[in-house]
Amino acid sequence: MNLNLSGKTAVVCGSTQGIGKASAIELALLGANIVLIARNEESLKETLKELDVTKGQKHTYLCADFQFPDQLKAKIESFAASHGPIHILVNNTGGPPGGLITNAKTDEFLQAFNNHLVCSHILVQALIEGMKKEHYGRIINIISTSVKMPLKNLGVSNTIRAAVASWSKTLANETASFGITVNNVLPGATSTGRLQTIIENKSKNTGGSLNEIKNEMEREIPMGRFAEASEIANAVAFLASPAASYITGINLPVDGGRTGCL
Repeated sequence: MNLNLSGKTAVVCGSTQGIGKASAIELALLGANIVLIARNEESLKETLKELDVTKGQKHTYLCADFQFPDQLKAKIESFAASHGPIHILVNNTGGPPGGLITNAKTDEFLQAFNNHLVCSHILVQALIEGMKKEHYGRIINIISTSVKMPLKNLGVSNTIRAAVASWSKTLANETASFGITVNNVLPGATSTGRLQTIIENKSKNTGGSLNEIKNEMEREIPMGRFAEASEIANAVAFLASPAASYITGINLPVDGGRTGCL
């Protein structure tokens, strides 16, 4: 099974923490050159130091804030014009705040739509021609298991994640003949800063202790524990590899069995 990514270049979004960072680390270990994207330049510089370079990889970063899509568009188009082709794109950004959908403000939907779908589309449009020329492209979107079953108290997130999943499937069908695959990785509860925030908010709203909330959430998972970010990154790395050349247009849950449907 060919998992070698030597000579390939990967753009990884939200890559200074959590699943994004773990994905960048794993792709680098397989030999890829990494282009980190995040909004905090100091964190980007620190993350660069953690990426493997034993295979001669060359890593760099772009500092961009997904709350400003036009800024992202200018930066990625300039980068694509001045560098070699990008073979792998990992679309990943922090999820919208939790809350009931009946309480959601319209601005929350618009901001989440920009952050998750519009910015992903901007990146794809900037990089897709290079992938076509190379006849090798891997577009991997980190979404959520909510595209299969909506999650409680995540109204805005459920809505926007579903939109991204449908966009992704459409894109997969349009690009398959060029050797480009488009897939979604659906993390379950994963030990990241976002999960900690969800636990803290639930604790405030219910009065339960942090430990009680954590234990309650873990009981819903057949494996009885939260995922590590590296476990989600393993799925990303496989889908980015030559070995996954005939897999496209899928939603892959990595959730310890929690999602209650096929």
